Amino acid sequence: MPTRKASAVWEKGLKDGKGSFKGESGTVNGSYSFGSRFENAKGSNPEELLAAANAACFSMALALGLEQNGTPSAKVETEAACTVEKVADGFKITTMNLMVKAKVTGIDDATFQKIASATKDGCPVSKALKGNVAITMTAKLN
Repeated sequence: MPTRKASAVWEKGLKDGKGSFKGESGTVNGSYSFGSRFENAKGSNPEELLAAANAACFSMALALGLEQNGTPSAKVETEAACTVEKVADGFKITTMNLMVKAKVTGIDDATFQKIASATKDGCPVSKALKGNVAITMTAKLN
């Protein structure tokens, strides 16, 4: 299996500094700052990247679970919200909230919820966060 790489550069101090990141593919890149991470300034941040990674991983894993159930999805849309908070004398990513909508025929809601719940606990990014970040999920059939 492949190993994926990314890099980041930070210049100056925490509050007056700025950073940039890029993935090896060249399709993921951006800039970030104290303001874009801990306030509402323009730019990206690590939490946005983590949310995107979890949303993408969850969507693929749910599609697989539905396919293995014999009810392949026509579409899976996942929005992830990653929260960073001040905890004690530092910051911590505390929650990841997944909101998924899927277009699937031939499946009842109870079976869909069971597969979605297993995916929440089983996708590789969720597994990496498990035990450190509270992961919640809302799943709806379209």
